[in-house]
Amino acid sequence: MSVLNTWHNFRIEFRELLLIKTNKKMGLNIKPLADRVVIEPAAAETKTASGIIIPDNAKEKPQQGIVMAVGKGTKDDPITVAVGDKVLYGKYSGTELKLEGKDYLIMRESDILAIV
Repeated sequence: MSVLNTWHNFRIEFRELLLIKTNKKMGLNIKPLADRVVIEPAAAETKTASGIIIPDNAKEKPQQGIVMAVGKGTKDDPITVAVGDKVLYGKYSGTELKLEGKDYLIMRESDILAIV
């Protein structure tokens, strides 16, 4: 039983170390807590397929983005997405955040609909 506990603790410590290193590698100075993730939204479409230019006030919010940082997860639910995953999320999900001149969203992992 103690071997399993030791292995489990090692896995948790290794995962935390890996998350810290990947967050620093991506250049973010933010670490989400628990089951939250930081997402960089994709750029909004500026033209339609037929070439019509969409004005700024008519652009829709993007519903996909790239995971930039992840939290540790909760005791019952570990995080299933990883840094660098391209994800789909709800149209009005998350809280908008401006950090170092870039726009990000911070949301719970449960708000993510799919990994693309």
